[in-house]
Amino acid sequence: MNSSAFILWATALLLPAMGHAQDLGTDKENQAAVRKLAFIVGDWKGEGWMMGPDGQRHAFTQTETIRFKLDSTVIYIEGLGTSEGRITHNAMAIISNNKRDGHYTFRSYLANGREGAFKAELLGDKLYWYPKDDLRYIIHLNEKGQWYETGEMKRGEQWFQFFEMTLDRQP
Repeated sequence: MNSSAFILWATALLLPAMGHAQDLGTDKENQAAVRKLAFIVGDWKGEGWMMGPDGQRHAFTQTETIRFKLDSTVIYIEGLGTSEGRITHNAMAIISNNKRDGHYTFRSYLANGREGAFKAELLGDKLYWYPKDDLRYIIHLNEKGQWYETGEMKRGEQWFQFFEMTLDRQP
């Protein structure tokens, strides 16, 4: 067999195997779970406020770029907040399905080097994620189809809001 014939023969054998291996590579259960979060995927821009250590609300402008990755088995997030020309928030995150524990894992990375893996869950049409037991963020689409997110801190048995953000989907 000459080299050209051998290459054709080898290619004919390998291509179907490569395609089959790729099909087996996507975890359909994870994909279905992550696709439930499709409502946050897109480009977003808007404004918000956060309570500062001084007890005052501090306004900011925020963008979020959110994409499905790895055949929709994870969601990749990039967030950038600014106020008065300064960067106030620069982060990325990856959301994945945690089959073992029955919830999502929200992995967050900040420009200052801080990072963490946190529990997240979809309750009804709202995505909750919990950086700490007494801290939660809640994301959903409001009646106008805007991204509406709040941050709350627990004091005793009550939750107090310290953060709010409303973003519009960008074309």
